[in-house]
Amino acid sequence: MRAIDHVAVAVRDADSAMRYYLDVLGLELVGDEVAEDPGVRLVYLAAGPDRVQLVQPLRPGPVQTWIEERGEGLHHVCFEVGDIPAVLGGIPGQAERPVFRGGRGRRACFLAETPTGVNIELTETEPSF
Repeated sequence: MRAIDHVAVAVRDADSAMRYYLDVLGLELVGDEVAEDPGVRLVYLAAGPDRVQLVQPLRPGPVQTWIEERGEGLHHVCFEVGDIPAVLGGIPGQAERPVFRGGRGRRACFLAETPTGVNIELTETEPSF
């Protein structure tokens, strides 16, 4: 794990949620995109070198289910890595996790276990799809 890439907050409406982060907290909007699979809108906000990602579901799927079961709030912490398959191979029981196109065109995956109730995502440093 090289660094924390971002901390993600699941929200019902990214436009409404980002107003607080921008207007009250003074963060900067640095990205806004749609990830077709899994069908979410990803809004990136900068707090200096750190990033907060607002994740809004656009259709039924894992994030929608998460919000329905738990409400809005902390969804995952994403760690930056150089090579997802190599990192997964070093974590017991994770070698076969699916890798997908995440935000910013980067390869990404979620670990199967959430021992503290927070999802863990891995993302590679450079876009690779």
